[in-house]
Amino acid sequence: ADLTWLTELPKAQAQAKAEGKLVLMDFTGSDFCSSCIRLHKEVFPAKEFAAFAKERLVLVELDFPQKKQQPDALKAANEALAKEFKVDGYPTLILLAADGKKLGEVEFDVFDASAKEMVAAIEKVAKQAKP
Repeated sequence: ADLTWLTELPKAQAQAKAEGKLVLMDFTGSDFCSSCIRLHKEVFPAKEFAAFAKERLVLVELDFPQKKQQPDALKAANEALAKEFKVDGYPTLILLAADGKKLGEVEFDVFDASAKEMVAAIEKVAKQAKP
């Protein structure tokens, strides 16, 4: 199941509002952070996560690569969001309500969280949201 990862938070929020979903922001270092690479290779594509995400989440990838080139506007937008949400390392997953309110940071074992554990961790944060 191919998941769609947006790269612009405003678009993601508009989609989340329209579809009644939550926004999952993934602050990642796609080309150097081994835990980030593992999440995108093993956890996010896994059946349990993909099915949950399709139903409940709008996914946003906020990438901070070291080697990969990015448009300046995207880089600036990502840096502003990292500052706003006080991100100090990768991977950092933050769950937002459709209106942009931060529900919390998703806590998981970066080295060996499974797709099932990731869904449980997101559910735990989502419970704090008003339906």
